[in-house]
Amino acid sequence: MNRKLIRTTLAEVKGKVRETPPPRERERANGHQHRGGSSEGGGGGREHREHREREHRAPQPSASSVQVRKRVPPPMETSAEIFYYKKQIDAHTPMVIVLMDGEEIEGTIEWYDRGALKVNRIDAPNLLVLKRNIKYMYKADERVEKVQKASQAS
Repeated sequence: MNRKLIRTTLAEVKGKVRETPPPRERERANGHQHRGGSSEGGGGGREHREHREREHRAPQPSASSVQVRKRVPPPMETSAEIFYYKKQIDAHTPMVIVLMDGEEIEGTIEWYDRGALKVNRIDAPNLLVLKRNIKYMYKADERVEKVQKASQAS
């Protein structure tokens, strides 16, 4: 006898979970079918029954349509820092890195990793600067513009 092993895919499983029977069929399956017939008074009884079934169905959305979503915390890493470093590395932008003790290092960023930057300097040896020692950094062109504006205002 030739038997094939049937394996379901994740898509098939998800599809079966999402499929729900129409509300009317589910009511009958659960035993919530409205019982009552001719004692309610002829044709008016059918309309009354349909009205009661609509009221009964309306407040109960299907289990698959109501999904309780937990609030997802924002990501720890937004990748903004990575994009900034990549842009400065590709453009060979001269940067000024101000350390926690106030010392300024000027050079271009050659590479970076999670905890450090390698800075190439023109007149001095290259440095590996730990990120935890960096107070802030900015483009060297911005420093020149600030000095020029300050001297023009004086």
